[in-house]
Amino acid sequence: MRAVPLGRSGIDVSEFLFGAGGIGGVGASPATRGKGLTLKQGIERLDEAWDLGIRGIDTANSYAGGASEEAVGRWLDERQPEDALIATKVGAPVERGQDGVDLSARHIERQLTASVRRLGRVDLYLSHAPDPGTPLAETLGAFAAALGMGIIRAYGCSNVTPWDLEAMLTTADREGLPRPEWVQNSFSLLVRGDERDLLPLVMGEGLGYTPYSPLAGGILSDRYLGGVQPPPGSRLALAPALYSKVFTDGALERVAGLGSIARDFDVSTPGLALAWLRWHPQVTAPIVSPHWSGQWDAVHEALGLDLPDEDATRIGELFD
Repeated sequence: MRAVPLGRSGIDVSEFLFGAGGIGGVGASPATRGKGLTLKQGIERLDEAWDLGIRGIDTANSYAGGASEEAVGRWLDERQPEDALIATKVGAPVERGQDGVDLSARHIERQLTASVRRLGRVDLYLSHAPDPGTPLAETLGAFAAALGMGIIRAYGCSNVTPWDLEAMLTTADREGLPRPEWVQNSFSLLVRGDERDLLPLVMGEGLGYTPYSPLAGGILSDRYLGGVQPPPGSRLALAPALYSKVFTDGALERVAGLGSIARDFDVSTPGLALAWLRWHPQVTAPIVSPHWSGQWDAVHEALGLDLPDEDATRIGELFD
């Protein structure tokens, strides 16, 4: 697996990152805690990711109430892997009485300390979502302080619009503070809103881009063709609201068309969907989160398929 630069940060990441948000729950929702991967399963997926060549692990302080960070921290302590990059996030509700995103300096300081305690260290730090109640200068100043003390190596932002990102960059420049180095948003063949305005801004400013949900909750795996309903425990069953806009008959027709093209390449539908992201000139490294070992096959296929530009364009046009 190749190493690729994370924007202009001076940090290299593997072509795919592993998302640990399914360990102990499904994302940050309290309603899904205990419904994701067990600790044993999470350690197995982390081992498999490492064996495949993945060197970046993505988590968040809010995932499964901190259980995801604890699992990653345990894996790091037991395996002592060299060159691992650990990314986590801050801002989502985790503290008593917190009813929205909090990116105040005090909150970031407290939560970074807690994340370092659970993980052992934090290399890459992300704001989980914008906080309209805290001045950007305060938030960026807190990240700058963490950088200055050597607690983190770089910071980025997640779930942002082009306007959010532009405001962050402008504020950082005006205040003489370090800029965010990369963006982490939802992006896939079925979710391509960032292509119009945000990705050109990301590229123009020399930032990295590490999309999550590259298979749109499994919709791009073709397992839901023919009217098959999400089984209990699947991402679509546990968090249907996240994918309601793309879990449609029209989307499934496009997935069927993708499957037809995949057969021409002798790969699976999800393998081709990931290969398209790997080809995408504005994508640094997608975040993959296999629930079971067999799902790594799609990543293997994507790594072995260098899509010609004309085929990648044809695939993109299928989902326009």
